[in-house]
Order: sequence, then structure tokens, then C-alpha cells
Amino acid sequence: MAIMKQCKCAVIGTGYLGKFHAQKYAALNNAKLIAVVDTNLARAQEISTELNCDALSDYRELVGKVDAVSIVTPTKSHFEVAKFCLQNGINTLIEKPITSTVAQADELIQIARDNNALIQVGHLERFNPAITSLQGILKQPKFIESHRIAPFTLRGSDVNVVLDLMIHDIDLISFLVKSNITSIVANGIPVLSNEIDIANARIEFENGAVANVTASRAGMKKERMMRIFQEDAYLSVNLQDKSCSVYRKGKGEMFPGIPDIKMENLEFADADAIKDEIEAFIKAIDEQSVPLVTGEDGKKALAIAEQITAAVGV
Repeated sequence: MAIMKQCKCAVIGTGYLGKFHAQKYAALNNAKLIAVVDTNLARAQEISTELNCDALSDYRELVGKVDAVSIVTPTKSHFEVAKFCLQNGINTLIEKPITSTVAQADELIQIARDNNALIQVGHLERFNPAITSLQGILKQPKFIESHRIAPFTLRGSDVNVVLDLMIHDIDLISFLVKSNITSIVANGIPVLSNEIDIANARIEFENGAVANVTASRAGMKKERMMRIFQEDAYLSVNLQDKSCSVYRKGKGEMFPGIPDIKMENLEFADADAIKDEIEAFIKAIDEQSVPLVTGEDGKKALAIAEQITAAVGV
């Protein structure tokens, strides 16, 4: 029996999400978690003890030791850390947003090309089973409405709500609509921080599709809903509960001249989106294929987020 090649991996940043990344790498047969890295060495050592790997305080010590890293640090450090890793040929999974600016994203994409390294961006909702279940059902969305509401936390508060929360839906909508944007109108206000905490944007596309996107980190509970309208169906996608209902015209009539509506609840196996994301990353490295969420995808979502932020003007 052939021995499965293991990709040597590390996680840079061992906060809330970084710990999950480390656990997933440690559990994969085709990956070997070599180290976790954090400027708070005590935190890194806590994770390394649990997962039986090295603990480091300086990511530069990873050169020559690993094939791939997850960068799960505050957004402002993404560019510096990723640039170093990519310059040294280390394949890099960068949590969203890819960088602080589009210019930085462009530079990382070029560095990756020059050093034959892969970039995958951590737009996790692409791996949500409620989204992957739409394959074969979704056809040219005409109108999309999304709501992403959450209580305020310090995690992610280094950026505004557009880059913190809305960017998830920006990436999904861009992925689903597949058309260039013609106009953006947006509003938003700070509530609990000095940054925009609530924002709404209306996005119009060349193919006639429209998206109405709302994000808030000043809510009392979590809500992640996306409602998609197309010619033959209305799709209600609950990204929080990982469920999806499809409504279509029936053969009968609800009222004279008004068609009956038939509902179908899609059934799919529960999934671990972070595990699926990391498995896809390792697979892309192993096959030298295009990652499911590329650096260009991350840059596009960031560029739209920047346009929305500029339109808010706060």
C-alpha cells in the first residue's frame, strides 16, 4: 500500500479561530501539524501541548519546516505575514479579508505567482452546506437579500462591519451572480465603536441582478440569512442553521390566476466548514490546482467592501 504524503503545516495566530485551524490540520491524515505560532507564546504552548506540535513566537522560524500555513491573525498583519511566507514558497491560507488594501492583495498575488506558491482565502461560507447544496438548483439570481446580524465582540473589531461581517456575503453574492457591478449605494453608522457597526448596501450588476446586503454587529442575537430570487424559484438559505428551503410554482392555483406554491426542504449531510476548507487547501497544494477561493476572489471581495465603505462615507 502506498504511503500517503503528508503536507507539513503550521497555524500563525492561535486565537479563537486559529485554534480550530490547528485542530483540523492535526486531525487530517494527509497533513502534519508541525507548529503553532503566536506572539503570546504561552497561548501557543497551550495549543501545542494539546495537539503535540511545536510552539513558536516568530513565524519566520517556519522557513524550511513547513509546506503550508494558515494565517489567522488580525487583518492589519495579514500582508506582512503572508508576504514573508509566500516569498519563501510557503502555500498560504489567509483568513478574510485577504489584506487591508487591494494594492496589498495585488502584491501578494504576484509574489505567489513568482514563487510558485498558492493563496487560498478563508471565505468560509463557500463551504457552508446550505450553499454547496444549491449546486444544480441556482440559475441566474435576479434579486438577493442578505442579513448578517451579530452581537458585538472584540474579535474582528479592528476593522469596520463591512470588512468584519458583510464581506462574507459580498463574496457569496459575487460568486453566485458572476457579473460586474454597475453601481453601489450604501449607508451605515458607528454604534458601539469608532468604526461602522451597521451598514446596508444596494449593489446592481451588469446582468440586471440586484443585491440588498445588511450587516450589523450591534444585534442581540445571531442571524445569517440569504434570500435568493430567480425566475423559477425562491431560495431561503439559513447560513446560521445550515438549512435551505426552495419555493416553486405548483401546477394548481392558490387564487384564480395565481399559481400555487410548493416548498421543498433540501436535505444534506451536516458538514464541518473549516475542515472542508482546509481539506480543499491541502488538496489544491497536492494537485497543484486552483484553490476553491483564490487570491483573486479575496481581492474582488475586498475591492467591493472598499467601495461600500467609501459609499457610506463615515
